[in-house]
Amino acid sequence: MTPASLAIVGATIVLSSFISGVFGMAGGMVLLGVLLIYFDVATAMLLFSVIQLAANGWRALHWRSYVLWPIFYGYVAGALIAFAVMRYIAYVPNKAVVYVLLGLMPFSVDVLPASWRPNIEWRGIPFITGIFTTVLQFMAGVGGLFLDIFFNRSQLDRKTTNATKAITQTFSHVLRAAYFGSLSGLGDLKFAYWGPGLMLALCGAILAPFVLERMTDHGFRQWTRAIIYTLAIIYLVRGGILIWHGALVSRFESSPAFSVDSEADFRTKATLASLHF
Repeated sequence: MTPASLAIVGATIVLSSFISGVFGMAGGMVLLGVLLIYFDVATAMLLFSVIQLAANGWRALHWRSYVLWPIFYGYVAGALIAFAVMRYIAYVPNKAVVYVLLGLMPFSVDVLPASWRPNIEWRGIPFITGIFTTVLQFMAGVGGLFLDIFFNRSQLDRKTTNATKAITQTFSHVLRAAYFGSLSGLGDLKFAYWGPGLMLALCGAILAPFVLERMTDHGFRQWTRAIIYTLAIIYLVRGGILIWHGALVSRFESSPAFSVDSEADFRTKATLASLHF
């Protein structure tokens, strides 16, 4: 990676960790979207898991007195079942699928009638949440938006919400790292990437409580929605572009004229290959 690319990834790690520390979500969408530009899906998921594990783990430690442990225990039980099933299937998504799922998730949540959105405090709901959130974690990389459906109808304050989500997502990052690591190994994941990444993630996480302490519950929800929907639109566009490029490449490669050995053909192939990132 070039110095400019490393600087972009580094700045994104700090920013995403700070956003997650303040809002309990959305930071993962920012970080994963950038990592997918520079890494393949499996490597990006692994690096994302390691970095988010540090940020979420510190947040869970900082707000540990606000964690609702019964919710966490139910979530873990459901998540472990989902992990076993998904590992048996061994599904690894491509970049276009990840971006489209990331973009659709917030709008899919809003389609649900308010009366259909269960409360995380209801009996059995943490277990169900653990199953479906973990499946989404493996398919789209981020499940925090789906998890938030179950917290939005609760009467929990912002600190309890942030703390309980932090501990559940910390566990989810461990599962995601184990899932993609067991399927593809470490890939291009080097200490030079994740070592400094951990330090940067902690910097963003340490700064976040100063903002959260001064924020109202109303402002907390308003800013969360604004950030999430902005990112969703960006990722839908990005996913659409990747799908269009993929279709364009397939169309040219299947064309008989495309196999002609010529300088023009070579330039066309090179151009299409560079677009299909």
